[in-house]
Amino acid sequence: MFVSAKYLVLFSLIVIQLNLTLFAVEKTNQAAVAMPDSYSSDAARAILEQGGNAVDAAIAAQFVLAVTLPEAGNIGGGGFMLIHKEGSSDFIDYRETAPSAAHRDMYLDEQGNVIKNRSVYGIHASGVPGSVAGMWLAHKKHGTLDWQSLVDPAVKLAEQGFIVHPKLASSIERYIARMAKKDVSINFADYFASAKANKNFKQPELAATLKRIRDKGKAGFYEGETAKIIADFMAQHGGIITQADLKGYQAKSRTPIKASWNGYEVLTSPPPSSGGIAILQWLKMYELTKPDIGFEHNSTAYIHLLAEIGKRVFADRAEYLGDPDFFEVPKRELIATKYLKARVGTIEANKISTTESIKPGLHESEQTTHFSIVDKFGNAVSNTTTINLSFGSGVVVAGAGFLLNDEMDDFSAKPGVMNVFGALGGKANEIQPHKRMLSSMTPTILLKNNKVKMVTGSPGGTTIISSVYESILNMVEFNMSADDVVNSPRFHHQLWPKNVIRHHSGLAKDVISALEKMGYTLNERRFGDMHVVIEKEGKLQAASEASGRGKAMVF
Repeated sequence: MFVSAKYLVLFSLIVIQLNLTLFAVEKTNQAAVAMPDSYSSDAARAILEQGGNAVDAAIAAQFVLAVTLPEAGNIGGGGFMLIHKEGSSDFIDYRETAPSAAHRDMYLDEQGNVIKNRSVYGIHASGVPGSVAGMWLAHKKHGTLDWQSLVDPAVKLAEQGFIVHPKLASSIERYIARMAKKDVSINFADYFASAKANKNFKQPELAATLKRIRDKGKAGFYEGETAKIIADFMAQHGGIITQADLKGYQAKSRTPIKASWNGYEVLTSPPPSSGGIAILQWLKMYELTKPDIGFEHNSTAYIHLLAEIGKRVFADRAEYLGDPDFFEVPKRELIATKYLKARVGTIEANKISTTESIKPGLHESEQTTHFSIVDKFGNAVSNTTTINLSFGSGVVVAGAGFLLNDEMDDFSAKPGVMNVFGALGGKANEIQPHKRMLSSMTPTILLKNNKVKMVTGSPGGTTIISSVYESILNMVEFNMSADDVVNSPRFHHQLWPKNVIRHHSGLAKDVISALEKMGYTLNERRFGDMHVVIEKEGKLQAASEASGRGKAMVF
């Protein structure tokens, strides 16, 4: 059929207008941030109100946290940033790497035994930091505002000072007291003993380091003066990170894991995170085994089922997960429905599986921190960052003013020996030069029809995985608000220690009693610090866990 040019032009204009209208629907008059402290929350909001996108706000928040949240915010550590922007997704891997001089047995004595605390405290505990490179890569790929404007808020807070939250002051005091009892060489108190509750605290050395990052970008940290300060400090104290290690560090853009579950697309973290595969295994095995009538939230049957699934998840984690650049991780096989059906086939409703019998199925204190952002365009960032334990290795780089991580403990120091979080590992996660250590950090985004429905994540070492999958179940299965999602009591089981369920306060006494009668040991102890954003019926909700010092806003 012949169609005149006039009608073709008219049809094209209609299509263009329809596309513009559809894109406009993606936008909202709302944005939301859920942050671990007020300074990062205010900084992220300011960037969004200046017209920046979610990635811009995340970069600004990351640098602010390096100043105001020394327990976990950092330029001396690493992390993962999950991005959903303009309908596409990206995963920025800025996990730390083992230095060139690292080797498999570096934490073993002459008898082959693990040397206590060597991978946890002091100069030998640190991997090569990745945070600055990660933010630089995220900005190059996805940022819209200039780099200097994103780093400058952190510079000002370090230079001019910030008012110390009482919870931070208390954490510092406890850490100094605890370290005084350990036989470790750190200089933490020299830098942080003067941080007192409700008083202004300045960090001039950190301010100078941040200025070099602000003015010179990635090179302002990994080359030049800062790199020389780090390498000289390492050499002076017997550390092994060199200027070549720093210059050679590269953040990586990886493909996020995306899988369908219960009407949603779960967008989550690929290896070297263990968390993305783990939460998908947990969610899918739950879906395969839950009764048609569902569960009462945090009931005995619900907790038992998820604990049984957890045994199988952590057995697979120990065997198959590591840095994909060094070890071929069977990602598809581990989340395949046929495989997961076989895994849940041995679960019994009223009996605990024998821990020792749970094998692989195929032939991170926990002062990480997390934040979630959704901008007015519908873009989202889920970012988890860490220096591992609270205050990392306890070592501040003299002259540069920042804490070094203790992420080397996340490698498997020896097969069959637990790390500080009780996680086992093997060859897939053994130490090798330039390798990324396995992580439990699990920034995650839920989509429906390619629109953001939930941005979630948490700190907490291996408990991160439980916090994330339970937050998803809380929203989807139990229709909770953002506030209820982050504050509902959570629980965690990870195969070892044997039959131990760690949980928040708030579980019903009869549930605790019933679980104990089944053979579980219940350990009440908080974990995690959730910051989530949820979209319901076209409106955003944001929440930060009440036990922390976070601040969430919808605006």
